[in-house]
Amino acid sequence: MQELSMHVMDIAQNAVAAGAENTRILLRMDTAADRLELTVEDDGRGMTEEQARAALDPFYTSRTTRKVGLGLPLLRLTAQLTGGDVAIESEPGKGTRVTAWFGLSHIDRPPLGDMAGTISALMQANPERDFCYELHVNDQSFAVSSREIKQILGDVSLAQPEVALFLREYIEENSAPLLEKE
Repeated sequence: MQELSMHVMDIAQNAVAAGAENTRILLRMDTAADRLELTVEDDGRGMTEEQARAALDPFYTSRTTRKVGLGLPLLRLTAQLTGGDVAIESEPGKGTRVTAWFGLSHIDRPPLGDMAGTISALMQANPERDFCYELHVNDQSFAVSSREIKQILGDVSLAQPEVALFLREYIEENSAPLLEKE
């Protein structure tokens, strides 16, 4: 995966598969500390300590459709190439938090990619779930929550193509000023 947005999609889809009703995606950029931090946390099934450790092994997967799981191991390798790493905190029945941190200006740090498209696609594909996306760049921030959007829309589903397009444009428009130097 060459963009961080693809890692977000992978982790968030794993959260949905684990029964998460709520998923929070948090992206922090601190130019003074030269650090980018990506966190995806959910209230899904969670994992035991052993499963959380094994999730970083490319030859382990809990899926039955294939025998390897490369998402988190690739994310970890990418983070380590920039001087960062990945941490997994999880508790059975409570959920999981995956945090990856990167050297913000490191030449090997992948670009963010289409984060607005990823977030809006997650909301559109899973309208019964709640997603919260937060972007913090130094002292500025932007947040959007599917729960709040659903309250505003009432009976209109997030799965409607017009709503998904609006969400994507809304996220892009509000993220762009924060990411101008990215």
